[in-house]
Amino acid sequence: MKTRREFLRLSASSALAATALRAADPLPASSASLTTTGGTPAGVVSGVARTVTSGVSDRAAWVRLAQKLASPLLPTLAERRLKASMPVEAAPRTKDRPTYTHLEALGRALCGLAPWFELGADATAEGTERARLAALARTAIDAATDPQSPDFLNFSKGAQPLVDAAFLAQAMLRAPTELWQKLDSRVQQNAIAALKSSRPIKPGENNWKLFATTVEVFLHRVGAGRDDARLLEGINKHAAWYVGDGMYGDGPEFHWDYYNSFVIQPMLVEALDVVGEETPELKSFRDKSRARLTRYAAIQERLIAPDGTYPIVGRSITYRCGAFQGLALAALRHQLPTEVTPAQARVALTAVIRRTLEAPGTFDASGWLRIGLAGAQPGLGENYISTGSLYLCSAAFLPLGLPPTDPFWSEAPAKTTWEKVWSGENLPADHAIKSPR
Repeated sequence: MKTRREFLRLSASSALAATALRAADPLPASSASLTTTGGTPAGVVSGVARTVTSGVSDRAAWVRLAQKLASPLLPTLAERRLKASMPVEAAPRTKDRPTYTHLEALGRALCGLAPWFELGADATAEGTERARLAALARTAIDAATDPQSPDFLNFSKGAQPLVDAAFLAQAMLRAPTELWQKLDSRVQQNAIAALKSSRPIKPGENNWKLFATTVEVFLHRVGAGRDDARLLEGINKHAAWYVGDGMYGDGPEFHWDYYNSFVIQPMLVEALDVVGEETPELKSFRDKSRARLTRYAAIQERLIAPDGTYPIVGRSITYRCGAFQGLALAALRHQLPTEVTPAQARVALTAVIRRTLEAPGTFDASGWLRIGLAGAQPGLGENYISTGSLYLCSAAFLPLGLPPTDPFWSEAPAKTTWEKVWSGENLPADHAIKSPR
């Protein structure tokens, strides 16, 4: 974005675009419709019901919620007043989150919305809004990485910045045209410098190894040089930490939580997309990691109830629907298991997105996310959780990067595995995959 006049023009167009998109979404603004009875028989399972909707209306609902996540975050940072305006909700005894929360918000929001932005502009209301938000995202990246900006964000002080430098790098890997190539060369150099400033941060002996990997993969991809030790350590560690049936340990031990989805599987698979041809060992691991993602997507699809609820297990549960990034990524990459159709994945993800993001109290009066899972539940937040952390929920939106003509959106609604089994359908038994280290 070259001038403030252009920024104001984009901002002024938002109300018109939002009105058009709301008109395209016939679904109610509340998730209550997802849990009431009285829908079609296909949507009722043992007393739990969902409204059966089309791919067109599902996509409209996703776009509406993507807009809500992007605003007020992107416009506020584009205007270089994020630190002055964004509330910082955190655990009462936690004092350091304002140092980190703003980069968390930017990196995490963009990592999920990036594939949608990468579709570019078109003549539809959605296409116009998508292009507007992508332009705001580029301006926000400028504000975040410009050392002279009042919103220059922290990429190097403390340990947390490595995490969110990686999410920002992941976003730019996912939208190479819209979030990288369209940046001015000055902004590109600032972004490279900011990411490189995270290198002194030593990752822990867990999923954090992949944050260093992801930063280095991005720097390598854009020709900015890479640190082989940091890039390869996360890959090699996770090859050793595989525990079976499509699951990795978060470090040497397995944890019952959603970190295979929040971090491990997506960052591992996408890193190996870039470097997987470099050696026979990396190529073999790349192929295994893709098969494991497909198996993990099968497991994730089975976890989602018709009303969008799912097991509340493990830490960081306030990342809400981001817990299903594994399923979302497999759908985006056309790597779903054969027993899960694209329409099944859409139905499941739509249910969980709407259940977690449309609950009353999810957003404050100014539109910022609040800590919780089904509304405002600050007690669910660990000491490292703050307002910016919550924007990892955007990771469930990855399939917005598929065009409306893709089967994910164009197929008629389909029953999820949960619905099929609990309505009495006779399905084949589920089996673990054989995938030795």
